Amino acid sequence: MPHVIVKMWPGPSEQAKQRLAEAITESVMTHASVARDSVSVSIEEVAPLDWNAKVYDPDIASKPDALYKRPGYKRL
Repeated sequence: MPHVIVKMWPGPSEQAKQRLAEAITESVMTHASVARDSVSVSIEEVAPLDWNAKVYDPDIASKPDALYKRPGYKRL
């Protein structure tokens, strides 16, 4: 039952977020060998000024062993 959470800056349209969720769903189905009905995707918009406190520090810096793709930037 994969659940994917995408945290991103505000800006993309609802249509763009729908396309992103569909692309993520397709990729998870393919690479995790699961059915469409078992995949869920949420998108959380985080203001740039809140990025370090709400995303970078708790999800990236604090969990390096859980990252399979690291960002190419340090704290903002």
